[in-house]
Amino acid sequence: MALLRLDLMVALGVDERGLPGRLWMAYLLPQNKEGSIWREESFRSFYELELDFQEFISSLEDELHRDFSALEVDGKEKALLVSVVPRGDPYPIEESLEELKELARSSDLQVIGTIVQRPRELHPRYLMGSGKAKELVIKALQTGADIILFDQNLTPAQVNALAELTDLKVIDRTQLILDIFARRAHTREGKVKVELAQLKYLMPRLVGKGTAMSRLMGGIGGRGPGETKLEVDRRRIKERIHRLERELRELAKGRWQRRSRRRRSSVPILSIVGYTNVGKSTLLNALTDSRVKVEDKLFATLDTSSRRLRFPREREVIITDTVGFIRNLPPDLLDAFRSTLDELQDADLLLHVIDVSSPHFEDQMEAVEELLRELDLGRKPVLRVFNKMDLVDEEFAQRIAARYGGVAVSALRRETLLPLLARAEEILWGTRIVEEVALAGDHRGDRGPERTVLHG
Repeated sequence: MALLRLDLMVALGVDERGLPGRLWMAYLLPQNKEGSIWREESFRSFYELELDFQEFISSLEDELHRDFSALEVDGKEKALLVSVVPRGDPYPIEESLEELKELARSSDLQVIGTIVQRPRELHPRYLMGSGKAKELVIKALQTGADIILFDQNLTPAQVNALAELTDLKVIDRTQLILDIFARRAHTREGKVKVELAQLKYLMPRLVGKGTAMSRLMGGIGGRGPGETKLEVDRRRIKERIHRLERELRELAKGRWQRRSRRRRSSVPILSIVGYTNVGKSTLLNALTDSRVKVEDKLFATLDTSSRRLRFPREREVIITDTVGFIRNLPPDLLDAFRSTLDELQDADLLLHVIDVSSPHFEDQMEAVEELLRELDLGRKPVLRVFNKMDLVDEEFAQRIAARYGGVAVSALRRETLLPLLARAEEILWGTRIVEEVALAGDHRGDRGPERTVLHG
């Protein structure tokens, strides 16, 4: 019924005399506590059915409409989250879905439900089993969903098949992250990088009749009238990618010159790294009395910010904020922002900010440090900064920091930052022999320069 967009269906039997006999009726249900999506009823005889069809359908439509209205939130698009992971796969479904919810919130989507399946093997057409896919359609109709959002990356064929089945917009995790980056990029360099990543993501998804049918005819005696629209689109995207890559190289020259001036000045560089939304920009603001934009959303910061920080004894450092990391960051996006992350190569010390209030802080910490190793930053000295200790028991935060050789702070309480500055000074100038955390070892438990001082 749902696939045919029907509210109710009746099957009527006929007895041996050709008269109406047994009757079966099924109809869709609005949202309910039991989670039922349809109901079946049967009658021994057609004459037992007493139903005012017009009134019944009107009442059902009214209830469904009320459900939809209740889910309306400031006109935001409504999304159903879907995760499909084969049985036995250790993929952290619940944790990843929570992160996907935050990504959806950062993109102004209203999450109205989740569907999880663990099939024996992934379906090549729908990713999920065909029966579960039909259940997804009914759930979408019940809730009035506008978008189906998959936690896993989908192939172009799967996106098309699911969109055709559900008659809704279907996107995956990568596409959502690209959308967030497109909204948050403000500088010219940031916008170029995001557009480049989007085009590289779009390129293989321009599907047609296949490469063998990219022209109407081919070969001697079979020349077609020219390029098809698909081939023209691909050629234009390739040309645009080349132009953006050329522009990015030009922009990188200016950044390289700024990096060279910093190196010549012999001023130490501190780079703040960490998972997205752990408080990196808030920490930068607290340390340097700056006003870098801060939001409680994933990827609120995309553009690099640098400030000067003065230590006691007239010592100064340049402190830099970077884009946040996340698990399963789209490869094209990582490649586009690799030039920005390359600035970390000049850092004398990495401040790895960790949200100690997150129940998954250890996994997030490992994900960031794994990515740093991939960027050949494994031998850089790292100071782990366990932020947001104001949200947990302070003694717990201090124990965690001690276990991993870091410091516990709250970027909202400036007095807690003094131990962080002391540890950074020890590592940078060797005022005392300290044990530095190296990523290669074990895991124990641009605005102009501003001269600012942290008052403690």
